[in-house]
Amino acid sequence: MASIVGGFCVPHDPLITASPRAASAEQAERVLDAFRTVHDRIEALEADTVVVIGDDHCAMFAPNCHPRILIGIGDLEGPIEPWLGIERRHVANHMPLAEHIMNFGFENGFDWAVAKSMVLDHSTMVPLHLCVPKPVRCVPIYVSCGMTPFIQGRRCKELGGMIGRAIAQWPGDERVVMLGTGGISHWVGMADMGKINPEFDARVLKLVEENDIDELANLSDKEIVDEAGNGALEVRNWIVAMAAVPRLESRVLAYEPVAPWVTGLGFAELAVAA
Repeated sequence: MASIVGGFCVPHDPLITASPRAASAEQAERVLDAFRTVHDRIEALEADTVVVIGDDHCAMFAPNCHPRILIGIGDLEGPIEPWLGIERRHVANHMPLAEHIMNFGFENGFDWAVAKSMVLDHSTMVPLHLCVPKPVRCVPIYVSCGMTPFIQGRRCKELGGMIGRAIAQWPGDERVVMLGTGGISHWVGMADMGKINPEFDARVLKLVEENDIDELANLSDKEIVDEAGNGALEVRNWIVAMAAVPRLESRVLAYEPVAPWVTGLGFAELAVAA
């Protein structure tokens, strides 16, 4: 049977690759070193597939048709943003597993939007570029925490649990890693853009390290936006990944509040306890 062998929470800040010299050399190196740590851990886990949880930023989906949850089951390439500093390329999708997760969701109360082809945005492509070994296949999942109406934290917990059960019931022998991407504090296109709230970020990372998915899921839209900006709603991508990992045992890997990249960048490993 397939198994989730671990997971990670990582940033997907596009400025990491689009404006690498905007940050100080010291901070940039610490961020890239954290991505290298994740890369090496994915290799050590002998993963062959990553399920990447991201959110759109009006790059792939327009306000006139915005999915609440979406899974990509077909041809993938990216990034869609030509300014990202990442060469556009084909991305290998694990199509049979993606279709299995899709169908399992349909059977268990999750009415996905489904993409049979996708050009991926930075929320998937930055992590793929910086920390996923090239032979590893990808199943992209997008949730609505970048544009209104926002998905609730509790629904993200339910979604992650369903994905975990779906993978456990896949008859293959795949070794799957979950990647929750984005955040933490940042104000996207708001008056406070450029501000970072390290106190809120520390609170989130502490809840991650305590495996407290319920408390993360209970954070309201207003509480998150007021304290840490609309970009901090991306912690809900992390909730999906955390809820999918069985026998979750988390640890924080790194944190950098990088003002020139307008974001508090957090990294955590979502280990499977023995």
